[in-house]
Amino acid sequence: MKQYIVDVFTDTIFSGNQAAVCVLDKCLSNELMQNIAKENNFSETAFAVKSGERYQLRWFTPAGEIDFCGHATLGTAYVINRFYCPKCSKVKFDTAHGELEVSIRNGILILDAPAYPLTEVKVTQEMTNAIGVSPIAAYLSRDLMLVLKSQSDVENLKVNSQLLQNLDGLCVAVTAKGEEYDCVSRVFAPELAVIEDPVTGSTHCMIAPYWSKVLNKKELIAYQASSRGGVLYIKVEGDRVKVGGKVVLFACAEILSDFQV
Repeated sequence: MKQYIVDVFTDTIFSGNQAAVCVLDKCLSNELMQNIAKENNFSETAFAVKSGERYQLRWFTPAGEIDFCGHATLGTAYVINRFYCPKCSKVKFDTAHGELEVSIRNGILILDAPAYPLTEVKVTQEMTNAIGVSPIAAYLSRDLMLVLKSQSDVENLKVNSQLLQNLDGLCVAVTAKGEEYDCVSRVFAPELAVIEDPVTGSTHCMIAPYWSKVLNKKELIAYQASSRGGVLYIKVEGDRVKVGGKVVLFACAEILSDFQV
């Protein structure tokens, strides 16, 4: 079984966010997909199965299946375009998050996805204790987004991963207005066995609408300030967010085992 490893939201190997991508002839069992994700130990392993002109796509973290992953979707579209359908300018996916489409334009892959609603919630002492600094605002959807005063607060943050698990939200994002970029962020997901996610496309479907409104800009360039780092090119269009980025291939592999697929 073929497996590809890509770095997403970067044009340089060893940066951006890693994803493993398996393009399959038929579905695997949930148990097998989970075990492969555990073995890879990346934030996401994606499994795509061709279905007519589209692909069924699922994403697994080392701890379990997730309902939506941006960087692994871009990574999967990159693999399909490079190895399976080089003439395709668009790749469509059926997912637990609905229909997703990735366009390929001038070396940048662009994911069209629903925006997360921004529901403001009260800033609590538990939030401050978990991230070590007091947020100036907080919003909750699938993820919890904490707005900080400055880029340096985001970059220098030292979180308590155990306390993070007590907060609402699948992921916990911190964000601030950027200096070189429109906004900067970091994202943590200890519940998914991912202490810090290097670059998170899905959470920018929440981060981008916030900064689009605050900055009065529809097009944003965002930077996720993890140790690997990554750049996202974003356009907010009503209740949709287009999240773009570059992808580079790290490795092609053959999964060798005596398991039954």
